[in-house]
Amino acid sequence: MTSLLSIRRLRARWRRWERRLIFMAGAFVVGLAAVGLAEASDETQRLFGMIQAYWPYAAFAMTPIGFGLSAWLVRTVFPNTQGSGIPQAIAARSFSTPEERRRLVSLRAAVGKVLLTLLGLFVGASVGREGPTVQVGASVMFEAGRLTPRRQSGLILAGAAAGVAAAFNTPLAGIVFAIEEVSRSFETRASGLIIGAVILSGMISLALLGDYSYFGSTGAGLPIRDWTAVVACGVAGGLFGGMFARILIVVANGLPGRIGTAIGNHPIPFAIVCGLLVAIIGFASHGQTFGTGYTEARSVLHGDQIGWQFTPLKFLATTISAISGIPGGIFSPSLSVGAGLGSNLAPLFPSAPMGAIVLLGMVGYFAGVVQAPITAFVIVSEMTSDHHMLLPLMATALIATATSRMVCREGVYHALAKRYLKVEEAKPSP
Repeated sequence: MTSLLSIRRLRARWRRWERRLIFMAGAFVVGLAAVGLAEASDETQRLFGMIQAYWPYAAFAMTPIGFGLSAWLVRTVFPNTQGSGIPQAIAARSFSTPEERRRLVSLRAAVGKVLLTLLGLFVGASVGREGPTVQVGASVMFEAGRLTPRRQSGLILAGAAAGVAAAFNTPLAGIVFAIEEVSRSFETRASGLIIGAVILSGMISLALLGDYSYFGSTGAGLPIRDWTAVVACGVAGGLFGGMFARILIVVANGLPGRIGTAIGNHPIPFAIVCGLLVAIIGFASHGQTFGTGYTEARSVLHGDQIGWQFTPLKFLATTISAISGIPGGIFSPSLSVGAGLGSNLAPLFPSAPMGAIVLLGMVGYFAGVVQAPITAFVIVSEMTSDHHMLLPLMATALIATATSRMVCREGVYHALAKRYLKVEEAKPSP
């Protein structure tokens, strides 16, 4: 009898360790995927830049064709990979069966998301890689969950957090993002999974890329006399960010009338037209609006001048890329638009450091888009290591979120996630 109990205890311990090893392997793969996507994204953008330098009109051919090809692949080979990928991760957690979740998060979705995001960046789309990393992280951890009886919704949440943490080298932002945006609640049972996944994926990122600040530290501060900039950046960022979110939601839900019908019936020609518009905007901006916008945001954050026209043109390029139906995130482009917005507002506050106003613009616009104020100020402060700017960043994020809700009642990610839920609900029961 004693030996039988010992065997049962050994089996129970082995099952616990087996679950832990599977979880650790999943988080390890998420970290590798995030680093790989980051490196590949930089390389594809560099190649596009080289082609543009050799032939300035290349985008007029590459971008429309690339948009059309990407939209076709989404509909034929890699379904449910369009957009940023964060709405898919949110929706997958709401489903109750593995079959429903697998339609949104799976290895097939992860592979498609990586390939098509790189395709978008290679042809000049104004998209980011961070949102796609979230869907990839959620997909990898979901597949790991199929090998263990762990709660799959908790693993999807952990994978999403690990994706953000590894993509930006911002572990705290990954945790906050998972709680505030993906789950919108604190789940005690999932907290260990989230922190563990963030640690493991972050370690991979640190080992391969080193310890770095995504945008580099500015060392800027904001004197109390210049706090009027907080209100200005919060209101402006909230208005423009809310407008961007509202456009995405309205187009995703279907425009009324003939235009909406035409887009719904001809998604690939619509994507081609969007690609042509992005190419025209890119040509008009001398190439500044192509890609993630990371270079431009980092440059202006550290004091370089950028034309006033960058902000509206990058806003248009990102909006058109986002509604086209191709895979790609809005994190980096939104931060880039916000940086441009801060740069445009900086002359109104001549006594304030340029870098501080740019940071406020980044937080204001990003908070206006996602309506997640804690995530907004945490992620920007971690990406720049400017922790002494926390109070003005917090205030800006709150003002921007409140302003954005006057334009768009719901955050863009959760509003888009509802579309996937409605599609599943509309399917007939077996």
